[in-house]
Amino acid sequence: MLQGKIALVTGGLSGIGLAIAERFVREGAQVIAADLSTEATELDDSNMAPLQMNVADEASTQSGIDKIIAKYGRLDCVVNSAGIGNDIPFLDTPLELFDKIIAVNLRGTFIVGQAAARAMVKTGGGAICNIASVSGMTGNVGRSAYGASKGGVVVLSKVMAVDLAAQNVRVNVLSPGPVETPLVAKMHNDFIRKRWIERTPMARYASPEEMTGGAVFLCSDDAGYVTGHVLAIDGGMMGSGLTAA
Repeated sequence: MLQGKIALVTGGLSGIGLAIAERFVREGAQVIAADLSTEATELDDSNMAPLQMNVADEASTQSGIDKIIAKYGRLDCVVNSAGIGNDIPFLDTPLELFDKIIAVNLRGTFIVGQAAARAMVKTGGGAICNIASVSGMTGNVGRSAYGASKGGVVVLSKVMAVDLAAQNVRVNVLSPGPVETPLVAKMHNDFIRKRWIERTPMARYASPEEMTGGAVFLCSDDAGYVTGHVLAIDGGMMGSGLTAA
């Protein structure tokens, strides 16, 4: 579904981002896996080329986008998956932690989205898929900073979709429920895991690979008339009401 497309995946070397990057390669895309963890500062010739990028830094992000355009001539789709989080009660959340999470998750989505969209407009358009969370759609305990950042991503994406529609740049949101990732392993203790499973009708955590089909669709030509949409892949969590004990 993505044959020949040039795709940037931020946070592309871990968790959901890695799973999406690998799936995009299998779907025929040339992937740039941008991540703060890699030492790669130049693009190689692999199908999934790593590239160091700090999404919260405008200069680092713009440099990465410039390198992509210089090598491939265009950028067709972007998945903004880079993110951090923490489970901590509202009254115990330090301002420094709040600012850090907002900087990566929300500010980073804005910075990457703006730089990518400017490049896409010059070459006829493209697709952006921003990764949010069900914690950005409802009030989950301990998620004041993380939830605020992901809620911001949801609204930011809708505004981007409206502003960029005339330039043929589509913007959508993929909103995961509980997923087995390295970030979640750090955030969820046994008690929290039990609560998430009880709240989710499918009664389990998803694998990162279960997030990839939605990202493929939203970035593909099959979604050519889809923009401003929030796709929750959450095992029924956002759609549930009273559930059986």
